[in-house]
This record gives sequence, C-alpha cells and structure tokens, in this order.
Amino acid sequence: MSDPVVLDLDGTEVAISSPDKVFFAERGETKLDLVRYYQAVAGPLLTTLGGRPLLMERHPSGAGGKSWFQKRVPTSAPPWLRTTVVRTPNGTTADALVAADLAHVLWAVNLGCLGFHVWPFHAGSPEVVDELRVDLDPSPGVSFDGVRQAAFAAREFLTELGMRAHVKTTGSRGLHLYVRLRPHWDSYQVRAAAVALARALQRRHPTLITAEWWKEERGSRVFVDYNQNAPHRTVFGAWCVRPRPGGQVSTPLAWEELPGVVPDELTLATVPARLEQRGDPWAAMWSDPQSLEPLLELSRRDLADGLMDAPWPPVYPKQPNEPPRVAPSRARKPTES
Repeated sequence: MSDPVVLDLDGTEVAISSPDKVFFAERGETKLDLVRYYQAVAGPLLTTLGGRPLLMERHPSGAGGKSWFQKRVPTSAPPWLRTTVVRTPNGTTADALVAADLAHVLWAVNLGCLGFHVWPFHAGSPEVVDELRVDLDPSPGVSFDGVRQAAFAAREFLTELGMRAHVKTTGSRGLHLYVRLRPHWDSYQVRAAAVALARALQRRHPTLITAEWWKEERGSRVFVDYNQNAPHRTVFGAWCVRPRPGGQVSTPLAWEELPGVVPDELTLATVPARLEQRGDPWAAMWSDPQSLEPLLELSRRDLADGLMDAPWPPVYPKQPNEPPRVAPSRARKPTES
C-alpha cells in the first residue's frame, strides 16, 4: 500500500490513505485522482454544496464494489468536522456531514465516498428550502434525446411563469433542473409546487412527459419526479462524481450546451478543463433567487378543481388529501362475468 498523502487545506490537515487505490476502472483513476478533481472544481462545488448537509454514498473498494449510504458521521471523526442534525420521515435523527469547506469533502472522499447526495437547505436554517429541484427521470425506452426535449419543455414553461431554471446532468441517464428560491418556503410548499409543475407539463406534453407516480402508468415517457422535493429527500450533488467505472460527473451546463452534450463524456478527467475554459454556467443563479408563487398558484388551482395531492413515497406518513397508496392495477376490482 502506498504511503498516505497529507493535505493542508487552509490550515486543516486531511490525510488521504491508500492514495493509489484504483476507484474508477475504466481509465484507472485513483483515490488521489478523485481528490485532485475536487480540488480543481472546489470553487463552484462549494458555491453549490457549501453549508448543506450531505448524505454519503460510500464505495471503499471503488466504483462497482460493495457500497452503502451513510447518513451518520462516524464517532471516530476528527473534532474539527462540522455536522448537523437531520431528520428522517419517521422522525429519527442523525448527525450528518456538512459541506463546510473542501477539507470536509475530502475527509469523506478518503472514506471512499463516491457520491454526495445533498439536502435542499443550509444547516443553519433547515426549515427553509432554497432550491426547487426538477428531476427528469427517463422511463424504460426513453433516450437521452427524450430527456433533453423534456428539459427544454420544462424550461419554456417555467420561463412563461417568470421563473429561471438551470440545468445539469445527473451523471447517469437523466437531467436535473434547479430553480434557486428566495428563503421563504418550506419543503411541503416546494413539493406542492413540484407536483403542480409535473402535472402542468404532462397536460402540455402528454406523449413526452408524465407526472404519474406508479410505474405501470408512465409508459415510455419522462417522469417528473416531484417527490425528490419531499421533506428530507436528497439529490445527487452538482459537480459530484458518480460511482460509475467511467467516473461520470453530475455537471452543470449552460442551456446552449445542452443540444450537443454527451453525458458519459463528462467525467472527472474532462470536467476540470471544461470548467477552466467555459467558467461556471451556474454562476448567475446564486444572485438571482426566484419566487415560488407562480407554481403555488397552479397548485391551489389544481386543488380547487378537485385534484387530490399526488402520492407520497411509502416511507412517509399518510398525508392529508393523499390518494390511496396502491397501484391502480391492484386497486381495480375484477370485472364480473
């Protein structure tokens, strides 16, 4: 095993053990290569993640090996590490890592963290959600071109409402749209807005986009996963490297880049140079917080028209005005002969 590499990060020392351990088999990138990647993108990474709680996806043997999600910071963590209490839907609590600075991120990387899933609030104000996250999830049979079309459709609709959205790859098959929000609304309101958006997009593009929670009703359409905005849900972080053999990155894009982008080509080997050449495409987002009211007005209109709330994930307590949590095919009674 190679000797540890000790980094001095603004006065905080972080030791990287086994720096030559291969984490990404496709090109042979190591743990130290992953560290160097995060150092290269530290500016926009911390602008996006800074001060937020992180759910760690640990792969100590590298991408493709044994893995687990770790919400609780180990008791052996160094005393300088910042944590915050997060709560699950059933009310249990955990001390989660906070992305306070680059030292915190690289401490987690040293543990084999190959994925950071980010809460939509800052540790100091957990009651306020400041990001609407639109998760465009392709159903089986939907190509990336279909997801791309859905992203432009969502952007067009949000623009009509006076809301400015920003786009990133997920590091996998989908796309995420982010709307930076004024610090005014809680997670229940943000989820209600996401439900209204998903339903409006389905009405406008019924063959391309679906808001249906049950997979049997989605068909070959792009699902707008509104429940990614449910309380305590996390989304894979911008600029973060996925635990895939190719080391794909969830990469923020400018809208004009989206037509020609090939997500699998955005990796820890290519993204730093891209950032240096093009700059941070999300730089303007942080000084341009948006109002959620246009989508909340749509939500109120849907409810006034008799629509129930959309289904919640099964781990959540039953919610007011929620339909039965049973797949439509199982709810149907057999036809009498």
